[in-house]
Amino acid sequence: MSIVVAKFGGTSVADYEAMNRCADIVLANPEPRVVVVSASSGVTNLLVELTQEHVGFERRQQLLKAIASIQYKILDELGQPHDVAARLDAILSKIASLSESLSQNRNKETTDELLAQGEQCSSVLFAAVLREKGERASAFDVRQVMRTDSHFGRAEPQIEAVKQLCTEHLLPLLSEQRIVTQGFIGADEQGATTTLGRGGSDYSAALLAEALDASAVEIWTDVPGIFSTDPRLAPNARPIPEISFNEAAEMATFGAKVLHPATILPAVRHKIQVFVGSSKAPELGGTWIRHQVNDEPIYRAVVVRRDQTLLNLHSLQMLHAQGFLAETFATLARHKISVDLITTSEVNVSLTLDKTGSDSAGNSLLSEALLQELSQHCRVRVEDGLALVAIVGNKIATTPGVCRRVFEVLEPHNVRMICQGASPHNLCVLVAESEAAQVVSALHQNLFEGAL
Repeated sequence: MSIVVAKFGGTSVADYEAMNRCADIVLANPEPRVVVVSASSGVTNLLVELTQEHVGFERRQQLLKAIASIQYKILDELGQPHDVAARLDAILSKIASLSESLSQNRNKETTDELLAQGEQCSSVLFAAVLREKGERASAFDVRQVMRTDSHFGRAEPQIEAVKQLCTEHLLPLLSEQRIVTQGFIGADEQGATTTLGRGGSDYSAALLAEALDASAVEIWTDVPGIFSTDPRLAPNARPIPEISFNEAAEMATFGAKVLHPATILPAVRHKIQVFVGSSKAPELGGTWIRHQVNDEPIYRAVVVRRDQTLLNLHSLQMLHAQGFLAETFATLARHKISVDLITTSEVNVSLTLDKTGSDSAGNSLLSEALLQELSQHCRVRVEDGLALVAIVGNKIATTPGVCRRVFEVLEPHNVRMICQGASPHNLCVLVAESEAAQVVSALHQNLFEGAL
């Protein structure tokens, strides 16, 4: 049996009409046996606000009402089938109970349990939409198979355990029905609910595809594939019909919103092709991400990742000494921080961090405890309000003239960092966030539009 895992994001399951479009996409092909859904658009943000310490009783009631309204509108369109209504009522009641509990005793375990409820609602409703169209379908609790560690807010999947549990509990169901399950969430060995971090629904879909030996992952979103840059920044941005894993991984890592950065990892491990398309306009096609592609241009795309932080570390201990970098990275590792870019001089280290490193509740990992620990062996300076712009392509590090073309565009701008050479697929610059749109537009015009 050939298996495809189809994932639908929040805008794709925002309401009954959107769910119907997605159901038609699923039913047009017998291969999508597993459907992974996000929470309906807006629900996760409301749930995140519910977890915040400042939310009082009246605001909490407003948020609960807003969440229920989104779900009940879909239920009403379905005709309020009794079994679905009962399950939805139970989930909404649990949200209210968890939010009350969290207001009295704040902890990450309860926070994750609360944040997971949006996907529970949408999976129950989407399965009902499929059944309404005559398909055998049921909602499956992904926590039965998505085993993770206990790092609440940003849990790490246990790959071998996920595969074993999928083989035991999920695979046997697929021959007779479509399974609708949740992205973003999992459970640790004790059964406590965990989350994979914001944007983790794509990752969930890829992990399930890997565990089930699927032939493809379909990521259905609100744009028809991947473009050479954000069309809002460059009106002449081009759709990309096909792209390699390496290029897509670079684009996802450096800010392309269509894919979550981690999504590509399970696909790379098992050479599972990934399709990205629009659930609103599936007839427009999309982008295939494959292990090998026919066309490998020098310039594939320009991407931007906003809301960056530059961490500057200064210490005379670095001068002709060993161990400073090892101690610095050990400190960052203890605080679960992954460094993006790094440049060094004799007495300075500059590191970039971004908010994809935040946990599910949006809490920054650049904590006071971390800064105090770093300050014990160096002077620390933090710069915010920055954006990382990356040129993604092939053989960038070994092609003459690339830097000249890029630096011509950058001449009017203050560049805080330049990284090139570690990968043949990218050249990155850090600029003020206020200048990012202008830099992206100018780079795209210089690198891509001369051939138009």
